[in-house]
Amino acid sequence: MERVPALDEPLKKSLGPATAKVMAEALDLHTVGDLLHHYPRRYAERGELTTLSDLPLDEHVTVVAQVADARVLTFNGSKGRGQRLEVTITDGSGRLQLVFFGKGVHKPHKDLLPGTRAMFAGKVSLFNRRLQLAHPSYELLRGDREEAVDVWAGALIPIYPATTKLESWKIAKAVDAVLPGVTDAVDPLPDALREGRGLAELPDALRMIHRPRTKADIAAARDRLKWDEAFVLQVALARRRHADTQLPAVPRKPAPGGILDAFDAKLPFTLTDGQLKVSKEIFDDLATDHPMHRLLQGEVGSGKTMVALRAMLAVVDSGGQAAMLAPTEVLAQQHHRSVTEMMGELAEGGMLGGADRATKVVLLTGSMGAAARRQALLDLVTGEAGIVIGTHALIEDKVKFHDLGLVVVDEQHRFGVEQRDALRGKGKQPPHLLVMTATPIPRTVAMTVFGDLETSVLDQLPAGRSPIASHVVPAADKPHFLARAWERVREEVENGHQAYVVCPRIGDEEDRKKAGSKAKSAEDEAEKRPPLAVLDVAEKLRTGPLAGLRIAVLHGRMHPDDKDDVMRRFAAGDLDVLVATTVIEVGVNVPNATAMVITDADRFGVSQLHQLRGRVGRGSAPGLCLLVTEMPEASPARQRLGAVASTLDGFELSRIDLEQRREGDVLGQAQSGVRSSLRVLTVIDDEEVIAAAREEATALVLTDPDLATQPGLRTALDALLDKDREEYLEKG
Repeated sequence: MERVPALDEPLKKSLGPATAKVMAEALDLHTVGDLLHHYPRRYAERGELTTLSDLPLDEHVTVVAQVADARVLTFNGSKGRGQRLEVTITDGSGRLQLVFFGKGVHKPHKDLLPGTRAMFAGKVSLFNRRLQLAHPSYELLRGDREEAVDVWAGALIPIYPATTKLESWKIAKAVDAVLPGVTDAVDPLPDALREGRGLAELPDALRMIHRPRTKADIAAARDRLKWDEAFVLQVALARRRHADTQLPAVPRKPAPGGILDAFDAKLPFTLTDGQLKVSKEIFDDLATDHPMHRLLQGEVGSGKTMVALRAMLAVVDSGGQAAMLAPTEVLAQQHHRSVTEMMGELAEGGMLGGADRATKVVLLTGSMGAAARRQALLDLVTGEAGIVIGTHALIEDKVKFHDLGLVVVDEQHRFGVEQRDALRGKGKQPPHLLVMTATPIPRTVAMTVFGDLETSVLDQLPAGRSPIASHVVPAADKPHFLARAWERVREEVENGHQAYVVCPRIGDEEDRKKAGSKAKSAEDEAEKRPPLAVLDVAEKLRTGPLAGLRIAVLHGRMHPDDKDDVMRRFAAGDLDVLVATTVIEVGVNVPNATAMVITDADRFGVSQLHQLRGRVGRGSAPGLCLLVTEMPEASPARQRLGAVASTLDGFELSRIDLEQRREGDVLGQAQSGVRSSLRVLTVIDDEEVIAAAREEATALVLTDPDLATQPGLRTALDALLDKDREEYLEKG
C-alpha cells in the first residue's frame, strides 16, 4: 500500500479521534500539514506578559506570567457556601486579576501558589473598572523534575491562535506529537531555487517556526515559509497566464482610415501621454492571437473611459463587436450617454445624418421597454451595433452577438467571476478582456501585486481638471462646523455650481425595517442610531439650511425612468442639490457639480469615499468634499477619514485600505482578510518576495507547464487550490 505523505496524514491517526474532532471543529484543521501550517501568533519569553494596557476587552487571550498572590474570599454567610479565589499575576511591569468561583476554586488554589509561573488563557472582561480573566484555563510551566524549569527559563514559548475549546498549549502539545514525523516532508520549492536563495529546507523551517531556540530561528523560518506561499500561488497564476496564451483569439487590428482615426481626428483635446502609452499596450495585446487579459487602473477622472472607447473602436474597425459591462443602470446609462456624445455622428450608423464610417451604439438594461429591447437584441445579432453598453442584462441567454471581440468590465469588484465568464462565453472564440477600476479595493490590489492580470496604470489627470479639497467635519465635537458645511453648499450654488449630499441609507419603509434590526447588531454598538437616510436628510435640508434651493433625491429603489429623469435634470443644471445614496459612486459625470457633503462618512469604506469624492471637481472649478462624522477624534474611523482627506492618490488610499482590512482570500471571492490563504505573507510588506517569486514561477512554468519534474510543488498546488479556487482561477 502506498504511504501517505507526512503532511497529508489525517490528524485522527496521529492524535486520536477525540483531539482530531476538536481540531477540525474549532480551527478547521484536518491533516498534519494543516496543523503545522497553523503558525504561532507570537512567542512569549520568560516572565513576559502581554502588555496589560493592550489586552483587548472581550477577546480570548493567552498570557505568560508569575503568581504574585492568591486569596480565598468567602461570601453568603460564614459557613463557606460561596467561595471566590482571587489570584494576581504579574510580569514585574503590570498586574492582572484572575478569579475562580464556587467548587472550581480548590484545584487552582493548590496549583497557583505565589512564585509559580504559568500560561493562562481566557476571555478578558471588566469588573469594578479593572480587567480580569474569569475562570481561565492554565498550564503550569514546570516539569516533574527541577531541571525542567531551566529548560523553560530560556525558551521562546509559542502562543498559537486559539479558541475557548482549544487552548494554545493544547495546540502546542499536538504540534509536539506530529513534528518529529515530518523529516521527510516533500518540499514544494525546487532545490535550485531554495539553494540559490539560501532558504531553509521545509522540515527545518517547520521546526524553527514551532520550536525556535532563538529569534534568528523565527526569522529564518518566516523567510522560507513566505517563499512557499508566494511561489506556490505565483505558480498557480503563472499556469493560468500560460493557459491563456494557449487559447485562440481573433487578432483585432484597427483598419487604417477607419472609425478610430475619424474619432481621433474630431477630438477637441489632446490625449495625455499616459492615455497614449496605455492605449498602445492595449492595441498590442488586441493584435495577438491569444486573449488579452488586462487590468486598467486609473485615478478617478484620469480618462479610463476614453482609453476603453478607443479600444472598442479598434475592435469595431477590425470587424468585431465590443461590450461594456457596468455595475448599475445609472452607470450604464451614463456611459451610453457619454460615449454617444463623444462619438457624435460616428455613433449613428445606419441612421440619417450618421457618418459613412459610423456604427451603432446600443444600451441594454433590465428595465428597458420590450420594443427597445427587441431592437437592441436584433442590432447585436446582426452586427449592426458595434458597441453595446449594459448591465448584467447583457449576460442573459437570449443575448447573442454577431462577433464579440472585446469585453470591457467597469468596476471589476462589483461583478462575480461567473458573470464575467458568462459574457466572455458569448464570443465564437474567447474575446479579449479589459477590466477597469478607479480605486483598487484590497483584493484587487492583492491580485494586482500577485500579477494575475497584466496591468496598465493611468496616473495622469487630463488637462483642465481641478484639485479637490477634502475636510473632515466633526459634527458631534463642533456642531458649528456642520452649519458651516451647509453654508459652503449654498455659496457654491450661488456661484452657479451644484452639489451632492450622500447618505448611507434610503429611508423608505423597507429600509427602516433593515436599519431597525441593524442598529442592534454588535457592529453598530458604537453608533447608537441608524445611519442617516436620503429621504429624511432631503426633507430637513428643504425646510432648514438649504431652503429655497432646488433639491431632488436619487436612490436605487426608484423607478429607472425616474432615476434617469433626475440625473438628466441634474446634468442639465435644472437642480441645485442632489441628495443620493452611493448610486452616484461610479461614472456619474456632471462637470458643474463642485461640492459634496458625505453624511455619516465613517459608515463608508476608504475606496468608496474616494470614488464618491471623484464625482466633484470634474470641470475647471475646484472641487470640495466634506466628510461629516460623529465619531470621536481618537477612533479608528476618524483616522480613516483623516487619511482620505489627506491624499487624493487612490493608490496610496488602497494601500491604507489593504493594511486595515488585510488581503482577503487572494484566490477566492471573500474580500475580507479573515479567509486569507496567506499566513505569513502580507501583500503590502512582501512585494519584493512576491515579485521575485513571480519571475521564478514564470520561468519554471515556461519550461515545465505540467510541473512533471516537481512532484512536491504539484502536491502543494493541490492543497492550495481546492475545487472552488481552481474554478475561480479557471474563470478568472
